[in-house]
Amino acid sequence: MSNDKTLVMKFGGTSVGSSEAMSQVVKIVTGERANFGRIVVVASAFSGVTDLLLKSASQAAQGETQALQTAANTFVERHYAVLNALVKNHALVETVKQDINQLVFQFINLCQAISILGEASPRALDAVVSIGERMSVRVIAAAIESAGSPAQAVEATRLIVTDSDYQSAHPDMAATTEQTRRVLNPLLKEGIVPVVTGFIAANPQGVTTTLGRGGSDYSAGILGAALPADEVWIWSDVDGILTTDPRIVPEARSIPELSYREISELAFYGAKVLHPMTIRPVIEAGISLRLCNTFNPEHPGTRLVKAEGKSNNGVIKAVTAVQKICMLTVEGRGMLGVPGVAARIFSTVAKTGTSVPLITQASSEQSVCFAIPIVASDMIVNALEKTFAQELVNRDIDRIWASEEATIITVVGAGMIKTPGVAGRVFSALGNAGVNIVAIAQGSSEVSISLVTDAASTRTALSVINSLIEQ
Repeated sequence: MSNDKTLVMKFGGTSVGSSEAMSQVVKIVTGERANFGRIVVVASAFSGVTDLLLKSASQAAQGETQALQTAANTFVERHYAVLNALVKNHALVETVKQDINQLVFQFINLCQAISILGEASPRALDAVVSIGERMSVRVIAAAIESAGSPAQAVEATRLIVTDSDYQSAHPDMAATTEQTRRVLNPLLKEGIVPVVTGFIAANPQGVTTTLGRGGSDYSAGILGAALPADEVWIWSDVDGILTTDPRIVPEARSIPELSYREISELAFYGAKVLHPMTIRPVIEAGISLRLCNTFNPEHPGTRLVKAEGKSNNGVIKAVTAVQKICMLTVEGRGMLGVPGVAARIFSTVAKTGTSVPLITQASSEQSVCFAIPIVASDMIVNALEKTFAQELVNRDIDRIWASEEATIITVVGAGMIKTPGVAGRVFSALGNAGVNIVAIAQGSSEVSISLVTDAASTRTALSVINSLIEQ
């Protein structure tokens, strides 16, 4: 293979959670050097570290700083343990340990500042939470270096330029492309493996931002598009994308190939393997994307392709579940033919900061029904009752109410577009299994069908539809 090919590989928290897992990462990275002359590694924080950082910041905001030192000791012990196990060069170990100590010191200082202020602003939280990735990449780079491949930790604050929407920042691809090439190309030219912090970035003023939880996938997609890479591989602890959630349906199987449209639907509707935003820069750059298992590297995983998959002719490819939702209904005969009702409903919901994953409305226009997280139901019902107070008094709207807990089940497969009767098969199978369907929604693209069931039927619904997927 040509030695100027570029590969971006992202490793998630479980892939770098222990010295055993990290040794797998090192083996994978060094093994691919024969196939790709230019390799960039994007890494998450060690598993559990981000949660502990956020918990510490939250406690500090309430004035509780007693556990800070315990958290700091945990960070030091975990990172030191991997260093001591995998890095033989004593001087390198000591250098990285000093870096870890400095970052832990920053963590304590930030949390103490939060404690004094009595609040953790989004900007402060981004600063705290970034420390996980900043510690991680230093250990990983040292481990790769120790295995005989030159490597260097690089903070993505030098590469990815975003707006100042802390905790969920959006990249400026033009500025990011310029910065990424300027910083990474000289390293790649020298045969060095840059080990880049996932999840974090910086605004034009250099202030740390983050791309949202799960954003390390997104980082890999952004950097892959910016370089540009020939391929982007996302490594986790499962064999690619599975037909459904294996924690609910043990019979779930890996899917060899999915189209970008199919994975977009899966990512949106609850598949946890890939950050929903990851694929956008990759699609736009026309880059091949693959999802693999760090602990089973021989498995081909799932390859994402631009065109609809030809190697796997199954009409239905996967089924996902979004749990802990409820259906909120606004109904009344006075809504019939009145323009602007839906606009007022969803404007009110938007002001609560809630996303609506599914909407259904009968052509009679006498009710609008949509899905929301069940934790937000009381807040949204109250907000809508205020918006439509006059209509409720006049009986133009009869009531606004939320259902019991429900689940959105989404059946995905591009083959459904050209195959008649798929919906019929799905609904017949669910009916035969005694699953009651509360609502149905299908986009005009026909790549997916979403239906809502009561929460108790989730396992049965997933299992029944998974059994319809062709081997």
